[in-house]
Amino acid sequence: MSGFPDTLLFATHNAGKVEEMRQLLSPYGVTVVSAKERGLAEPEETESTFVGNARIKAHAAAKATGLPALADDSGLCVDALGGMPGVWTADWAEGPDGRDFMRAMERTRAELGDTPAPWTAQFRCTLVMAWPDGRDEVYEGVVAGDLVWPVRGALGHGYDPMFVPEGEDRTFAEMTADEKNAMSHRARALKALIEARFT
Repeated sequence: MSGFPDTLLFATHNAGKVEEMRQLLSPYGVTVVSAKERGLAEPEETESTFVGNARIKAHAAAKATGLPALADDSGLCVDALGGMPGVWTADWAEGPDGRDFMRAMERTRAELGDTPAPWTAQFRCTLVMAWPDGRDEVYEGVVAGDLVWPVRGALGHGYDPMFVPEGEDRTFAEMTADEKNAMSHRARALKALIEARFT
């Protein structure tokens, strides 16, 4: 397959993910518009897998707008926690005052308890590209690494301040956007999508 829409609806309300996707797709002349900017509601994510939840979001956005829609479902999978938080990565950030990823990282550390380091983990991303006619394509990306505590860095978003990718000594939150985008799970999934649609 080849080609890509000039305007791509990214089915997310997460500002950090939107900015990351804009940076990744800007070399291809693709304008990224978020579901939030289009005033779309966030559909309930009822699946227990990344691909299941990404499909829900992508198809809901494509159906609502008539545009090709890309959805991401991604998360942190910690080996010592049996792959948790996994699809519940964002849920661990929820609280009475909204979503707070420092709270999520503190919970992750608390769940690890006395488990000795290194705390191996993977960031996983599944992208689903959906069309209004119901077709879709699935692309996946994974980056392995270790968790650190206390957290380090002020860049990035989500769990970035506690994740050090393999081969690095800095967390994602200590890297520039370009450095992170060169190796992130979302970048790897998007690379697979770009290779499929531009080559």
